[in-house]
Amino acid sequence: MPCAHDAEPAPEQAYPAQAIPPSDPNSAPSRRADLTTYQDLPPPVPQPVRRLALPGSVLTSRSFPPMSRQHWGSPQDLGQNFLVDPSVIVQFVDLLAHTSGPLVELGPGDGALTLPLARTGRPLTAVELDPGRVNRLRRRVPTHVRVLHQDLLRYRHPTRPHVVYGNVPFHLTTALLRRLLDNGHWTRAVLLVQWEVARRRAGVGGASLLTASWWPWYEFTLHRRVPARAFRPVPSVDGGLLGVDRRPTPLVGDREGYQHFVRRVFTGRGRDLPRVLAGTGRLPRADLGRWLAAQRLPARALPKDLGPRQWAELWELAQRG
Repeated sequence: MPCAHDAEPAPEQAYPAQAIPPSDPNSAPSRRADLTTYQDLPPPVPQPVRRLALPGSVLTSRSFPPMSRQHWGSPQDLGQNFLVDPSVIVQFVDLLAHTSGPLVELGPGDGALTLPLARTGRPLTAVELDPGRVNRLRRRVPTHVRVLHQDLLRYRHPTRPHVVYGNVPFHLTTALLRRLLDNGHWTRAVLLVQWEVARRRAGVGGASLLTASWWPWYEFTLHRRVPARAFRPVPSVDGGLLGVDRRPTPLVGDREGYQHFVRRVFTGRGRDLPRVLAGTGRLPRADLGRWLAAQRLPARALPKDLGPRQWAELWELAQRG
């Protein structure tokens, strides 16, 4: 039976967007016609807003921007749940403190992450689609911060090394990750995404097709679970803080060939890994038998149970065949 391991959890509902003309040359449409954008999303079912007291923090209120409750849950939110928990913001900033170079923030909202990171003095570009939030944030940031009025899925990233971060609208997580992974210039990404997606991307409980396809070029790290109460409006699922780091030296050279091979394995027929791998017709039977014996995998192992170096080794065997 087919082995399909890349199913995503049900996305959060999105709010409808306005058709807004781009205001910057970087906003030219992407050449990837298959990517979803804010404007492509279906009408939403708005979620109720619940009040919840935040835990105490050693940080003062000046450390974070005030969040106006009149904007939470409005149609202009475009499906985003705004981060309000100081402990998560502190960890987010700390993870980025160990990086260098310009910063690009995707979906800054009211600036919960933008303003603390602006104080580092690093060049920072924030990409936001909501025109009201763009105008408000522009009035609050210093001159070394640019706030662009654009769709984050159409934004053209810098061609020099940079760091990407953001509290990503849950319904855009997979589309955004596919676009980011195909971009060759950023060095690290720290993203707050839907919890189940973060787990799958980090290979917790089994890797997905998307993760296995990009593992030779990137390391995925699950930093923490973020409870739904850390957001406004409160979503129906938790979030996860996901780190993605570009490997200094890729484990595989031929990206196109490797990713085609991985897809064949994930969609191949068979009840266990030996049958699935043999069915690709790419692996010499004797070499495959020796490799499987050396891995000490469970009897009913599936493609999702393999790690990045095991995938690289399999691809090397496939090239010999």
